[in-house]
Amino acid sequence: MSFTLAIVGRPNVGKSTLFNRLVGKRLALVDDQPGVTRDLREGAAKLADLRFTVIDTAGLEEVTDDSLQGRMRRLTERAVDMADICLFMIDARVGVTPSDMVFAEILRKKSAHVILAGNKAEGKAADAGMIEAYSLGLGEPIRLSAEHGEGLNDLYSMLMPLADEYEDRAVQDAPETDVDLPEDDADLEAETVPMPTRAKPLQVAVVGRPNAGKSTLINQILGEDRLLTGPEAGITRDAISLMTEWAGPDGDPVPMRIFDTAGMRKKAKIQEKLEKLSVSDGLRAVKFAEVVVVLLDAEIPFEQQDLRIADLAEREGRAVVVAVNKWDIEENRQDKLRELKESFERLLPQLRGAPLITVSAKTGRGLDRLQAAIMRAYEVWNRRITTAQLNRWLSGMMEAHPPPAPQGKRIKLRYMTQAKTRPPGFVVMCSHPDKVPESYSRYLVNGLRVDFDMPGTPIRLWMRGQSDANPYKNRKKAAPSKLRKHTAGRRKD
Repeated sequence: MSFTLAIVGRPNVGKSTLFNRLVGKRLALVDDQPGVTRDLREGAAKLADLRFTVIDTAGLEEVTDDSLQGRMRRLTERAVDMADICLFMIDARVGVTPSDMVFAEILRKKSAHVILAGNKAEGKAADAGMIEAYSLGLGEPIRLSAEHGEGLNDLYSMLMPLADEYEDRAVQDAPETDVDLPEDDADLEAETVPMPTRAKPLQVAVVGRPNAGKSTLINQILGEDRLLTGPEAGITRDAISLMTEWAGPDGDPVPMRIFDTAGMRKKAKIQEKLEKLSVSDGLRAVKFAEVVVVLLDAEIPFEQQDLRIADLAEREGRAVVVAVNKWDIEENRQDKLRELKESFERLLPQLRGAPLITVSAKTGRGLDRLQAAIMRAYEVWNRRITTAQLNRWLSGMMEAHPPPAPQGKRIKLRYMTQAKTRPPGFVVMCSHPDKVPESYSRYLVNGLRVDFDMPGTPIRLWMRGQSDANPYKNRKKAAPSKLRKHTAGRRKD
């Protein structure tokens, strides 16, 4: 990465479309209505032989108060300060607007390098707008079509001489939503937990209902106002990933990539196409995460939607940590905590033993315990148990509670091994695997949780069949004539 490029402009000029084109993936949400993007999204861009970091920003509005649009503008202005080069986009079909004139003046003062581009410039309808663009005083405009990929050669020609100024700078790789998780070797017997590194950081997704405080919590972890927050519900739309090093109680910083996701409402209440895209983006982040933090609101915890979100994370096989936010405004904390634990055990039995942490995203209280719980859940999620230990344990479990004999057929559990980690998965070789009742499988899973100290993490258990039949039963016997010839020959000798 040689430099950072920020794409700025009015709402609905095509900034996110160009961002997706440069990173080669559909990371940013795109829709016809203006104002879809609200947070800053970074991505690793590729344009011919150039490699750089590109930042997608919210549409600039002519407001400076504390409204949602005003906070979005301040965040975009911050991206301009962070970036080495700014790409100022206008809508070539609309032409230069008074707002474009205002923002061009701001960029001239704030940014050392500004490139002007007229998007949606395919066809003759954009000719008048491209001529008007010269009035902004930012040099010759580039004709672009982010939708069709036209004009990227001209953008490359403008970036190439500027890139030489920054080629010696070491810039950290930008985070992506698409992350390939490494596969574990199922043949390893030793218990090994891969420690997060800067090259392969720990993937953590923060999910929950709207207005639970997800963005505020991540800002507190980062130590800066990197994400857009406010009292309005549903501010976050994209699943934004941010790289950080989060130091725990022991003081050792752990490289993490934290995903902030859009609030997930009940499916029946989601009507707008944009909200459907936002929720879909959040679900995708859950699938790529390693640890999922389900954030609840202390005032209304464990609503039906909270349970669905936690169950989704468990079904995806992710390590789960439940965090209860807004604990700073709770008065009867001991009674509330007791009530929360009872509800957790009753409503989410599939996550029995998962950590339940109380935090305050506003004040930062409880973040050290949250970090410790995340690392503990990650360690359990990667745990491997040797086959010898498992088979000794299985013998004890069968002695304490023998498997049933449905329809008079005795089920024999012969041996057990761990097939995978992330999450832990076990295979039991047995007779009549299809007749093993669900209750007995749950008995074994609960025993694994308790005896091998694996609370909360999803555990997969598969029953595999192994026949008792004689392996030589269906083997063809040698013909009698051949046997006689063979023995006759031996007698002659």
